Amino acid sequence: MYGASTAWAERDQAMAAIARAPRKTAPIARALFVVTAEIRELTRSRAQRLAKRTVDVCGSVLALALLAPLFVVTMLAVWLSGPGPVIFVQDRCGLNGRPFRFYKFRTMVADAEARKAELAHLNEVSGPAFKIQRDPRITRIGAVLRKLSLDELPQLWNVLKGDMSLVGPRPPTPSEVVYYTTHQVQRLGIMPGITGLWQVSGRSTIADFDQWVELDLRYARTWSVWLDLAIIFKTPLAVLRMRGAA
Repeated sequence: MYGASTAWAERDQAMAAIARAPRKTAPIARALFVVTAEIRELTRSRAQRLAKRTVDVCGSVLALALLAPLFVVTMLAVWLSGPGPVIFVQDRCGLNGRPFRFYKFRTMVADAEARKAELAHLNEVSGPAFKIQRDPRITRIGAVLRKLSLDELPQLWNVLKGDMSLVGPRPPTPSEVVYYTTHQVQRLGIMPGITGLWQVSGRSTIADFDQWVELDLRYARTWSVWLDLAIIFKTPLAVLRMRGAA
């Protein structure tokens, strides 16, 4: 009887070790609530949360006011680029996997989401993410907006609403999160952002999703208001260099 109990215990330990081990094979989709249940939110003090929120609110209000003319010009350009809405709205996963409505200027043709499956074989990023440098769904105006990161401007409204931060990991879609490993999903333990270490460290030239994750987790571990401000000030330079923009 003792031997049987020991065998069962060893089996449970082995199964737990397998579950914790990084996946080397193709990821397997799981229910979204199962994946997000594995998130360990990074706790911050009340003062830290207040400081980050203050930077977000002040920064987004200031940017919305200063960039209002650019918003108008960009909206007109997108409207003239072809049929479809000016603002692209999509469900994304935020802090702890909480879903929210994500906004950006439309840079693709109206049926872009329907055509995503047929372009899956062109995906240039390893892991549960989707990115094509020369995506055929992108409009001419959309390509310019992406190069200059102007398509991201409506996310300032997400920041003001509290769905996002100015700085943090990019928010993924639920269809991506269901393929996350226990380690990868920890990037959702902090508020997503418009810019972050990924953007100022090479943007789309980083083709390994696990490298994105490590940058996100490094940001989470070393966060400070000064780090946020440093990333914010570095972002325009990264945009102007157009390095890795897609």
